[in-house]
Amino acid sequence: MQGNTFRSVVLLSGILLSSMTFAAGGKAHWGYDGDEGPSHWGDLSHDYATCKTGKSQSPINIDTTTTAKLANIKFNYQASAIDVVNNGHTIQVNYAKGSMLSVGGKSYTLLQFHFHSPSEHEVNGKPYDMVAHLVHQAADGQLGVIGVLMKIGKANSVIASVWDNMPTKSGGHNKVDATLNVAELLPSNHSYYNYSGSLTTPPCSEGVNWMVLQTPVEVSTEQVAAFTSIFSKSVRPVQPGNGRLIHANK
Repeated sequence: MQGNTFRSVVLLSGILLSSMTFAAGGKAHWGYDGDEGPSHWGDLSHDYATCKTGKSQSPINIDTTTTAKLANIKFNYQASAIDVVNNGHTIQVNYAKGSMLSVGGKSYTLLQFHFHSPSEHEVNGKPYDMVAHLVHQAADGQLGVIGVLMKIGKANSVIASVWDNMPTKSGGHNKVDATLNVAELLPSNHSYYNYSGSLTTPPCSEGVNWMVLQTPVEVSTEQVAAFTSIFSKSVRPVQPGNGRLIHANK
C-alpha cells in the first residue's frame, strides 16, 4: 500500500502541478525553449531526471502498430463547471469529480484536460493541428490519458466554451457558472492507439497508459490561432520508441 500511495502522489503531483512555476517551493522552472527547453529538462532538477534517463517516454511517433483486440473504452462523463486555468504552459480545464472511464476492467477518474498545438504525438511522422489530453487517475495511482487529435475544419463547440473563458495571462483562473461536457469533444469512433509511456512534461513520470483516439475531431483555424497566440510553443519533441509495442484496434 505504501508503494502505491507514494506512486500515486508522485504521478498526481506531476500531472497536476508540474506545469506551474514554483518559486516559493523551489521547484525548477521549465519551458519549451532555450536553456529551460525539453532537451535540458533532465538537467534542471533531480526531480526531472526521468526526462533524460527514462526509456518509456512520451510523446512518440505512431508509425508501426500491432493489431490487437483492444478492450472498448467506456466513457461515463458528466457535465462540469467551466474551471479554466492558464498555468503558464497551456490552458487546463479542471474537471468536477464523478466522471470516469473504464477499460479492460479498470476504472479511471477524470481529473482535467489541457491542450497542445500542434499535437505532441505524431502519426506516420506528422502531427495534427492540435490535441486535447484528458488526464485520468485509477485507484492504484496509475494515470490514463486520452489523446483527442484535432484537424483544421469547423469550429469546435467545446473549445469555444473553454476559449470564451480562457485567461490570457499566466496564473489566470476563471471559474464560471456555465457547464460543459467533455464527452462532446470525443469523436464518434473510439478506436485507439495504446502504449505505455510517460507524462510529456516534467517530471516525465513513466507508467502512463496512453490511449490516443485514431479519429480526429475538427477545430477551426481561428481557435488554433487563439491558443498559439498565447502559447507559441507547447510541444515536447517525439521520443525514442525503444522497442515499445503500439497496439491498435482490429
